[in-house]
Amino acid sequence: MIVALLGTGLMGTPMTRRLSTAGHDVHVWNRSPEKAQALSDVATVHESPNEAVKTAEIVISMLADGEITRNVLDKQKVIDSAPDDATIINMGSVEPECDKYLAELALRKNKRYLDAPVSGGVKGAEEATLTILVGGNKEDLEAARPVLEAMGRPNLLGPIGAGQTAKLANQLIVAITIGAVSEAFKLADSAGCDIAVLQQALQGGFADSRILELHGKRMVERDYEPGGRCQSQLKDLNNAMALSAKNKLSLPLASSVQASFKNLVEEHDGGELDHSAYYLWLHSQTTQQAK
Repeated sequence: MIVALLGTGLMGTPMTRRLSTAGHDVHVWNRSPEKAQALSDVATVHESPNEAVKTAEIVISMLADGEITRNVLDKQKVIDSAPDDATIINMGSVEPECDKYLAELALRKNKRYLDAPVSGGVKGAEEATLTILVGGNKEDLEAARPVLEAMGRPNLLGPIGAGQTAKLANQLIVAITIGAVSEAFKLADSAGCDIAVLQQALQGGFADSRILELHGKRMVERDYEPGGRCQSQLKDLNNAMALSAKNKLSLPLASSVQASFKNLVEEHDGGELDHSAYYLWLHSQTTQQAK
C-alpha cells in the first residue's frame, strides 16, 4: 500500500523502516527535515506534509501532541490533500477530543479516520511488537490492518477516541509503575541492597513487569537516553487528569505521579530524558531532604 508517515522522530523512524520492510511504498515528512532525510534509503522524503500525502492510501500522523496534530492535519489542510477514501490514522498520543474533532472533519471530506496510539516505546517500534490501541469502526480497521500489523498488534477498543482513552489508561499504569519501581529501588539501595541483583531477582515473581525488566535495567545502569521522553509522559498524565476531572473521578496515585513528573520536567530539566529518570529525580529529592 502507499503509506505517508508524518513525524519521523523517536517512534516514527523505526515505524517507517518496518513499513518499508513489509513492502509498503512509504512517503515521509518531518518538521525537522534532516530527520526525514535520514530515511531516504527506505522512503520518499517530501518537503511538505501535503506533498507526502497526495497519493497515499493510508496517512499516519505520529506528531508530538494535539496542538501540532490539529495544526498539521487541519490548519495546513493535510486531510484535504489526501485522496478521497484515504484512511487517516493518528498514532500519536493526544487528548481524545482532538481525534473526535479530526475524525468529523475527515468524514466531511470523504476520508476515513482511526485513532491508534501505541505502547511499547522505541524498542517495540524497532521490533514491530507495538501494542496498537484503535478507536474507530471495524471496517476501517480491517482495511488498514496490513499496514498496522507491519508495526505491531492492533486492538479495536471502541469508537473514535477510545484508542486515545486506552492510551491514557496505559500511561497511568506505566507512570505509576515507574514510580513504584523507582521507590522500591531507592528503599533497597538505602539499606545496602544491590539493586542490580534485585532487578534480576524480582523477575518472575508478583512484582515482575515490563517496567521492572526494561526501565528497571535503565535505572540500574543510569541510562536515561530517551526511549520515551519525560515531557511526553507528563503530557499524557495531564491529558489523563483532564479526562478524570471531566468525569468527576478521584485518582490519587495518578495525581501524585503527575506532580512528580511535573517537577522532574519543569524544575530539573528532565523533559528530554527517558521516563525512567524518575529514579534520578527521586534521588535528587532524597538528597535535598537530607540537607
